[in-house]
Amino acid sequence: MIRFLNQLQPWALTLVRLVLAVAMIIHGYDKLIPAGGLHRAHPLAGADAFAHYVLMLGLPRWLGYVSVVTEFVGGLFLFCGLLTRFWALMVAGNMLVALAMVDIHHGYTGSQYSLALLTMALMLVVAGSGALALDRKFGFS
Repeated sequence: MIRFLNQLQPWALTLVRLVLAVAMIIHGYDKLIPAGGLHRAHPLAGADAFAHYVLMLGLPRWLGYVSVVTEFVGGLFLFCGLLTRFWALMVAGNMLVALAMVDIHHGYTGSQYSLALLTMALMLVVAGSGALALDRKFGFS
């Protein structure tokens, strides 16, 4: 039974990677694209608004842009399984900042989701991308 379960580990990692990727893509998209959609005059209005929010938290404005890229672009890379450990580490850092600056004020109930995403990201940093990942094709795993 244990041997069978061990054979499923790459597929379990794939599931963790895909769930984390979808969560990051959705969160990054919400920060990148404002509610009214993209505007021709200012296509980065959503990212600018989030960077301003990060500034109000007492962090550097550029960290907001890093967060948006980490969530959206990193989510896309995680979905493909490309450079998984790097992007998972970036997501883990992003979730640590979210926990320390925002979620900590809401107690455990308000930080469960960020904790789960942080744990998933750290799992991928340690264990790799799993099956069906471009990392394996290019020798990054």
